[in-house]
Formats: sequence, C-alpha cells, structure tokens
Amino acid sequence: MCGRYYIDKEMEKDIGRIVREVEADLARWRERDIRPTDTAPVIYGRGGILCPGEMKWGLSGRDKRPLINARAETARERPTFSESVMHRRCIVPARRFYEWDKEKRKVTFRYGKSASIYMAGFYRMQEDGFHFIIVTTAANESVRPVHDRMPLILEENEVQPWICEDDKVGFFLEKQSPMLEPSRDFEQMSLF
Repeated sequence: MCGRYYIDKEMEKDIGRIVREVEADLARWRERDIRPTDTAPVIYGRGGILCPGEMKWGLSGRDKRPLINARAETARERPTFSESVMHRRCIVPARRFYEWDKEKRKVTFRYGKSASIYMAGFYRMQEDGFHFIIVTTAANESVRPVHDRMPLILEENEVQPWICEDDKVGFFLEKQSPMLEPSRDFEQMSLF
C-alpha cells in the first residue's frame, strides 16, 4: 500500500528525460510530502505525447474516504477502476515513499538506480477535476518485512508504454516491482 510519498526538485532531471515540456510545470513542484487528497504532480498522455500535470490523489468511494490505491490483480475487473486503468493511465513520480512497520515506525523506501520512483497509476474526471489513484502489487522481498503491498513501480523506459499502449496493460499489471532500499530515520538501540 502507498499512503504517503515525497517529491523534490532533484527529480526534475529525471522527469525532463521523459517529458519534453517540463520546465514551467516543474517549477511548481516544490519539496514536500504528498498525502491523500493533496494535489500532486503526475505524468499522463495526450495524443501519444507525455505531459506533466497536477491531479488530486484519491477517487471518490462509496463512503467519504477516498480510494487511494487499486490492486493490480483486480483493477481491470472492478467496475470502479476498469475503464480508467484501460484508457487513462498515468505515472506518479516520487523521490521516495513511506510505510509504517508493526511498531508504528516510519520506513522510507527509495529506488537506488534513480532519483525518481515511477509509480503506476490511473485517473478519471470527477466533479472538481482529475483525480488519480496508485496501483499496488504484492510486496517483494525488500518491502515485505514492513508491509504486504507496495506501489507498482516502473522503470524509466516503461513509462511511455504504460501510459500510451493499451495493449500492454496486462503485462504491466502482472509485473513485479524492483527491489528498493528501506531505511529508518533512526534506530532505537538497546543496551541489553
């Protein structure tokens, strides 16, 4: 599951390799944590071209709480998600994301090869604009000690096919996310 993540200006170079018209839009991407219902940067497709933009995190659900994650295993079958996951996919860029372990300690996850993590997502129009959701998958060995779910993370060269190629959706939804580097802000030491 992904319930909070972090963005910063250092991601600009990574995003600039993917999206052509990036400078003006990224100037608004200030360093901060992103929480559900926040407006956040995304990369989406328009006519086969990747574009930066901002959308609100969370789709309206049956109760008042927004739906922030969708399971990769069932997204195509669920009526709430099926149309969007098949035709309105996006990437949610992050520097890192957080999970909390059983002792309620925050664990930070980073991807070692890149400044940016590219989380798979999809979006739809709601009454107040576009809203996105993050696709999750079963946790791999790097995340499993902390949580049983993790974002579906794509490599930089998979961003364009995920967003623009409808026939590859099934392949990506079955993909395993890469290994990540977990860290804690501090470790409680014991003298005994």
